[in-house]
Amino acid sequence: MLNNKSLLITGGTGSFGKAFVRTILNKYPDIKRLVVYSRDELKQHEMSQQLSGSPNKNIRFFIGDVRDQSRLRRAMEGIDVVIHAAALKQVPTAEYNPFEYIKTNVIGAQNLIEACLDSGVQRVVALSTDKAAAPINLYGATKLCSDKLFVAANNIKGSRDLRFSVVRYGNVMCSRGSVIPFFLEKRASGVLPITDPAMTRFNISLREGVEMVLWAIDNAMGGEILVPKIPSYRITDVAMAIGPECRQQVVGVRPGEKIHEEMVTSSDSLNTVDMGSYYAILPFGGDYSIADYCAKTGAKLVEPGFCYNSGSNHRFLTVEELRGLIQAEVDSTRST
Repeated sequence: MLNNKSLLITGGTGSFGKAFVRTILNKYPDIKRLVVYSRDELKQHEMSQQLSGSPNKNIRFFIGDVRDQSRLRRAMEGIDVVIHAAALKQVPTAEYNPFEYIKTNVIGAQNLIEACLDSGVQRVVALSTDKAAAPINLYGATKLCSDKLFVAANNIKGSRDLRFSVVRYGNVMCSRGSVIPFFLEKRASGVLPITDPAMTRFNISLREGVEMVLWAIDNAMGGEILVPKIPSYRITDVAMAIGPECRQQVVGVRPGEKIHEEMVTSSDSLNTVDMGSYYAILPFGGDYSIADYCAKTGAKLVEPGFCYNSGSNHRFLTVEELRGLIQAEVDSTRST
């Protein structure tokens, strides 16, 4: 799928980017070129040092910001596949600095789309978040806008062999934005802050996120927002898994924070299909009809009014499962 291809990942020094790059280098030894595009020179240096023992010499590091369209155009030269993982992501920070989030998450998405349209890129997969579904905070609103831009980009590709699609999933276990590293750090104090005891979240591992993006590169028809079927967890169970001896102190919900997250809203149900391992929210008026998509993929339209919510999810991780998954992720991080 990617051997003899050139691939670029924006935000490539983040938690997902590092896991994705390691997977690509291991799984596709004959990849033509792998470009890590990000704005932090220190993180790029540290990542290059970590990968110094890799036999693949075709990895490149580009300093650049998605706000800079001319730099993106330069970086896209000769690129076949683009993974867009660059974003500002902290919910409270977005509420205080909305303009900066719009510049990166919305205008940056438009810059990347235009750079792809002006080059020979063939496949684009953009990473989204559960907070983009029925957003109540600025971060979620910018990611919903980004999702809409990538979906609509398929309408202006003309005769190009180019497909834009979106992958939307929940909290990535042990990523920098996850509550898990915060709880691990706070465990020694004997107190774990809980925003609301009823709070739930979707959970996905870095490995599952990487696998889903690879699946989307190979299978997406363009215009889909792909959503994985993943378990939920209760925030109190995460606290119990990490610090069973710790006191849980309720501190209140932060600005812009939901008690439960959604990835498919009931309003999306009319154009959402079940693909087995994934749901796909399909575009209206695209290159294919919902019936055509189902005929080609074997997907089935969900029931009207269907929604996919972390609080009503049929699968919840137990405390024991969480403890094992957290330890596995921590061990994996240490080994790399």
